[in-house]
Amino acid sequence: MEIRLHKNARTTPAIRRELQASTLPTKVLAAQYNLSPLAVRKWRRRDGVEDASHRPHRLSTMRSPAQEALVVALRETLLLPLDDLLVVPREFIHPKALHSALDHCLRRHGVSNLKTLIQQEADAAKRPVKSFKDYEPGPDSIASIRSVPSTPSSIV
Repeated sequence: MEIRLHKNARTTPAIRRELQASTLPTKVLAAQYNLSPLAVRKWRRRDGVEDASHRPHRLSTMRSPAQEALVVALRETLLLPLDDLLVVPREFIHPKALHSALDHCLRRHGVSNLKTLIQQEADAAKRPVKSFKDYEPGPDSIASIRSVPSTPSSIV
């Protein structure tokens, strides 16, 4: 695994290994490597020398997939804005539902943009486009073609 260190990084994987293998007191190591005692204790506790993940340990989500499906269905049918939709989960599903959790849920299911949902609803409500009937050319169509004024030959 490639480790990218910034310019001001005080510990490298080699220094971290030395901190873990050393039997010197924490304060002595901190002074020797110009680190805080807290940093020395942190690297001594860890099993490896790789940086830990910076992603959150708990993701802000709804409680269960069924509850998420219910919220998504409500969004698609009622077409409510996020703040108005948040009232429903807080009232009936989970009283401590977070605004960010609801937003993440709607983004995961592709229904976060209310404008596109309203546009899809309007497109579905449009009446189907009817085509013209096919008529055989008759005397009326020929008469209408003859009545079209001719253009001067200089324009053509």
